[in-house]
Amino acid sequence: KLHQLHKYAKANQKATLGAGDLQGAVMLPEGEDKNEWLAVCTLDFFNQINLLYGAITEFCTNETCQCMTAGPQYEYHWADGVTIKTPIKCSAPEYIGYLMEWVQKQLEDTNIFPIEIGKPFPKDYETKVKMIFKRLFRVYAHMYHSHVERIVAVGFEPHLNTCFKHFMC
Repeated sequence: KLHQLHKYAKANQKATLGAGDLQGAVMLPEGEDKNEWLAVCTLDFFNQINLLYGAITEFCTNETCQCMTAGPQYEYHWADGVTIKTPIKCSAPEYIGYLMEWVQKQLEDTNIFPIEIGKPFPKDYETKVKMIFKRLFRVYAHMYHSHVERIVAVGFEPHLNTCFKHFMC
């Protein structure tokens, strides 16, 4: 079932890498379970951001981005509530590394994202997904505020913009 939803999401995403309907690409398919669809979208957005950020790591370094920020007004400190309970100031690459590891663990946790047919999602599932999305948004915010000139210079802007618009729908 999840495999079919993932294929549906990918087909719609590919159809939108231009002037397509990004909002339609993230809408819950008729007759599908909302939580399963959120799981598919969460995995897709995580993978997209991993690829996007991977493309800029040569100019987003511990030296160039000593703190995870999105402009002068927003500074993000990392805490996962488990291994790092008190928020710590860290470089953007460190923060994003912590984030990607944390999201990966969330996605692999079958108590949050069940893989067995009929196993229910947790009651606080949407809250957990919102937290993942909130933190993934920070990567986009950092890329736009700290690296947009370089992204434009290497011709990567259209792909970044398309993925961001898809994420925001």
